[in-house]
Amino acid sequence: MVTLPSRTMRLRSLAIKLSNLKAIDVRKLELEQYQTEGELAARWISDILAFGDIFDGCKVADLGSGNGILGIGAVLAGAESSHLFEMDSESCSVCEKNVQMLGLENKVKVSKSIVGLDEMSSQDFDLVITNPPWGRQKMWADRPFLESIISIGSNAHMMHSAEATHVGKFFIKMGWGAERYGESEFALPGSFSHHKRRRGVTKAVFWRLTPPKIC
Repeated sequence: MVTLPSRTMRLRSLAIKLSNLKAIDVRKLELEQYQTEGELAARWISDILAFGDIFDGCKVADLGSGNGILGIGAVLAGAESSHLFEMDSESCSVCEKNVQMLGLENKVKVSKSIVGLDEMSSQDFDLVITNPPWGRQKMWADRPFLESIISIGSNAHMMHSAEATHVGKFFIKMGWGAERYGESEFALPGSFSHHKRRRGVTKAVFWRLTPPKIC
């Protein structure tokens, strides 16, 4: 009798792999490049799996991918492919190194793209995952990400600040479903000169966003 690994064991294995990914060395304040930690990314992806939004044949778009942790994690969790969209050249280079390190070149594509300006909706994605800029440095910095989710038109999972009140309102106004299904502490390491402490913590929440049903 073959014993399948438990959900806890699979989660631990995914967290280890994601924690070993190369991080972005120099983070840009204006892009709000806060790194999603491996354990948090693994738990979030596990939740997305529980919704049934990652499945055999699933094609994923990771908007504002940073070092690629979410899109890569989705493929490691069973998605067929992932496309990482990132505007920062250095981050794209880090993504490519992480993809090569795991031997996922045939499953994960990296594109230097500006979310909201470059065309993405023409591609056939089943799922969007994104941790957009929360607008702490530039007001409405997340708006192109929200609009891109609408444009792509597939189920989406978004991490955002617990203080943000506009996310659900935006999608409900557009006729979408918006479920706030969880929250977590999000580490803010002292990456930038304006941080007074070496490490801080804020609250992040998770949204499941679903397009209108076609009658």
